[in-house]
Amino acid sequence: MGFIMDGLDAEAYDRSYSDGELVRRILAYFKPHWPIMVFVAGVILANSLVDALLPLLISRGIDALGDEPSFGDTGWLLVAILLSGVFSWVFNFFNRWFTARAVGDVVLNLREDAFDAVLARDMSFYDEFSSGKVVSRVTSDTQEFATVVTLTLNLISQVLLVLLLVSLMFYINLRLALLTLTITPVIIFTALAFRRVARQTTQQARRVLAEVNATVQETIAGITIAKNFRQEQTVYNEFERVNAQSYRINLRQGYVFSGIFPVLGTVAGIGAVMVVYFGGQSTLAGLVSPGDWYLFVQAIDYFWFPLTSIASFWSQFQLGLSASERVFALVDAEPRVVQIDDQPVSQLKGRIEFKQFDFSYTEQETVLQDFNLTIEAGETVALVGHTGAGKSSLGKLVARFYEFQGGQLLIDGQDIRCFSLPAYRRHLGIVPQIPFLFTGTVADNIRYAKPDASDEEIERIAREIGGGEWLEALPLGLQTAVGEEGRGISMGQRQLVALARVLLEDPAIIILDEATASVDPLTEAQIQEGLDLVLRHRTAMVIAHRLSTIKAADRIIVLERGRIIEEGSHDKLMLQGGHYAELYNTYFRHQSPYFEPSAEQERSSPALLT
Repeated sequence: MGFIMDGLDAEAYDRSYSDGELVRRILAYFKPHWPIMVFVAGVILANSLVDALLPLLISRGIDALGDEPSFGDTGWLLVAILLSGVFSWVFNFFNRWFTARAVGDVVLNLREDAFDAVLARDMSFYDEFSSGKVVSRVTSDTQEFATVVTLTLNLISQVLLVLLLVSLMFYINLRLALLTLTITPVIIFTALAFRRVARQTTQQARRVLAEVNATVQETIAGITIAKNFRQEQTVYNEFERVNAQSYRINLRQGYVFSGIFPVLGTVAGIGAVMVVYFGGQSTLAGLVSPGDWYLFVQAIDYFWFPLTSIASFWSQFQLGLSASERVFALVDAEPRVVQIDDQPVSQLKGRIEFKQFDFSYTEQETVLQDFNLTIEAGETVALVGHTGAGKSSLGKLVARFYEFQGGQLLIDGQDIRCFSLPAYRRHLGIVPQIPFLFTGTVADNIRYAKPDASDEEIERIAREIGGGEWLEALPLGLQTAVGEEGRGISMGQRQLVALARVLLEDPAIIILDEATASVDPLTEAQIQEGLDLVLRHRTAMVIAHRLSTIKAADRIIVLERGRIIEEGSHDKLMLQGGHYAELYNTYFRHQSPYFEPSAEQERSSPALLT
């Protein structure tokens, strides 16, 4: 019986765990909280004893009424029944109070582990898998885990209550006790029959919820584009499709879980009829006292409900097991970037060497093959070439975001895989093409590179770029709120914040993917001044889009399909009249009126005249 639907297949990093494995992993999270759990177990035991005592008190009262009891005996019986109810409430209160505390602590730890796994995953992981689905595992699935833990603790209480009642029934009347238990195997077998279907439907329910989360997140992230191209209806139709899919699967899940209880209730009802009939016959024959017969009839409610809960537990338990399985799969996902050592990095000069280097994103997509390049310490290298030439890949590889398949990548003569990654990345400054700013102020975002930086240090760094004139354009200067993803300030201002952030970090190696957004001449000049500051005396790999940056580079590397086809200075490459000259003529020549080719360059490069 399958419910697989389009888009709801397991992720590539998902794995199957046995119920035993999952339970052991869950219990491991409770180990640090064993004192609370021991206390909860004691409270559960006491609560179960009180609950089992209540029907016994009532049955003894019924027998006592037949013997013309005194007012005092009746009064003591009523007080005992009242106290049992009070103690039951008290024990139940402490049970739920401390259970909520223990479960909250466990979910806190599990969610921290899941979020730590999110941070530990390689960039290739996020290239392949939807961030919205990952978010669903960290939030929704960990919360569902709390449900299964609560179910487990309730199960302990139910099991204790059943064991006490069974012991009591056997003590009172062996024949009726055996009759009561006759139907028990049927209930357990019926409940376990739902187990496989329940596991399958709950897995699909978790995946479709992740699909809904991913759709909503992607829509919000791209809402500007959707509105710009008037695609609101298309986006809504896509959400409607995913939401309808979620509705159908959740409906099926509801059928499964709502169907089990009527079936179990019917089976339990048959058992109750048997006990009432045969118990009544035994009472009329004088084999069982009226009080004992009442005890068995009353015990049906106290016995069948816990037994039904225990039997149906495995079906409900699949909800939590499915959720925990998805969380543990995220935690256990194998990293692709693997370091072979964990050497500390005190200081870097910044010499970068690619030696017979091979890299592919996938088996079908070779980006670099037998690639060789050396960038000297303190050298600025501009990488140019058409889209797909491998420019961005080189920067991501130096940042150790991806694993390479062959050759060597050496930093100051050492294999990059030998470094402690956190220590190594402290010496890297990365400026993406579209700078990402976090919600907060401009100062907060600059301080992101160095959390312990003082306000004075941040202001000094910010004012080094363009003399600080760009801060005057901000309503509150460094305390201006940037909004979500930096949307509260202009793209040019975001670039200046990103440059200030890197300048504060003072890295040995800079990886810069220049933004192509158009900005006003003043901001352009400020950005260029910021670039000059950031690149000065540092090793720099620049995926260059501005002619000014390209011309200022110590060396220009021209890439085509992962190969170096030309390299040299701007003037040298223009004189050659090759691929770079064509790129210049196509993309850079009219970029700025301040950078026109010389007459000699015009004559020497026929491509410029086409």
